[in-house]
Amino acid sequence: MNKDLEEFADHAYFTLSGDVNSDMVRRVFDAASDMTQDHISTAHILIQSNGGYVSDGICLYNFLSQLPIRFVMYNAGAVASIAVTLFLAGNERYASDTARFMVHKSHATASPGARPDALKIIVDGLRADDLRTEQILREHVQLSEAHWQVHAYSDLHLTAQEALAVGLIDAVRDFAPPKGKRLINI
Repeated sequence: MNKDLEEFADHAYFTLSGDVNSDMVRRVFDAASDMTQDHISTAHILIQSNGGYVSDGICLYNFLSQLPIRFVMYNAGAVASIAVTLFLAGNERYASDTARFMVHKSHATASPGARPDALKIIVDGLRADDLRTEQILREHVQLSEAHWQVHAYSDLHLTAQEALAVGLIDAVRDFAPPKGKRLINI
């Protein structure tokens, strides 16, 4: 076998899009099962997501981070909210020049007429989610104090160049599977 082809024989290419929710968790679990059975050593995954549920995103981050597979994540459009946490599970991370990232604090909507004890439970849950996601963000990304100040009160948007500067990505690079490689939608 040609040495160049041999190098990519155990690489596979995937797309993952949509809301981060229990359905995505199930799809990723199923795909990871197939990857291990197929002896994939490196999975290249293009992610397109505006976010979703914090617990589902953290589950996927923890799950992918512990698998015996090297994950290479790509952003070709938008990776936002909890999808950024999922993206951070990548051993290598790339974004197209025109891609963007967005992170923000957790939010929820209370039922009309909610009682104070119910509101406290919601607030406590949001604070716990913020602590979990911020811990993961700080482990991987070196945001400036100005970035953290924006993040504290608003959506923090990062271009690919800004994501590179803070270590969210390793390089500005497009998702480009080699010719002839199968592309699998998770």
